[in-house]
Amino acid sequence: MKESTTKKIVMAGLMIALSTVLSYVKVLEMPQGGSITAGSMVPIILFAIIYGLKDGFFAACAYGVLQFILGGIVLNPASIVLDYVLGFGMMGLAGIFHTPKKDLKRALGGAFVGGLMRFVMLVLAGVIVWGDYAPEGMNVWRYSLGYNATYMIPEIILTVVLVAIVYNKVFEAINK
Repeated sequence: MKESTTKKIVMAGLMIALSTVLSYVKVLEMPQGGSITAGSMVPIILFAIIYGLKDGFFAACAYGVLQFILGGIVLNPASIVLDYVLGFGMMGLAGIFHTPKKDLKRALGGAFVGGLMRFVMLVLAGVIVWGDYAPEGMNVWRYSLGYNATYMIPEIILTVVLVAIVYNKVFEAINK
């Protein structure tokens, strides 16, 4: 059965809203931005896995824009693009693991890749935008990698675990 456009838009809106609410439940908040949340990447990544790369990337970018509007930390225009639009947009790459059939292994791969690619984009943003915050004499790549790993590695692990727990139920509910 071909998915209706209306249902897909409604699901994207619901997942963006759920991710936004979860983003406010913070376990750890970093001084120059970034935090460990109550699984805020999970709804967007699930949407991408279930609906595919194009729709997932669009929803993830829209979520990034919303995060910026709701209080993003910005040093310059590159920060808007790298930290928010593409930083969050990378979660949509979980859609590479899209399959019309329920497949937990692919979903877990998608959750890992979506989180990992967000981490990669944030490290790049850290070098380009936030490099001045590196301690004197410290390699800017090492600084960005360490800073972003502090919160992104736990966030990715949490995301993969939560996807493992909820994927089957979410897949079944969306595909009724």
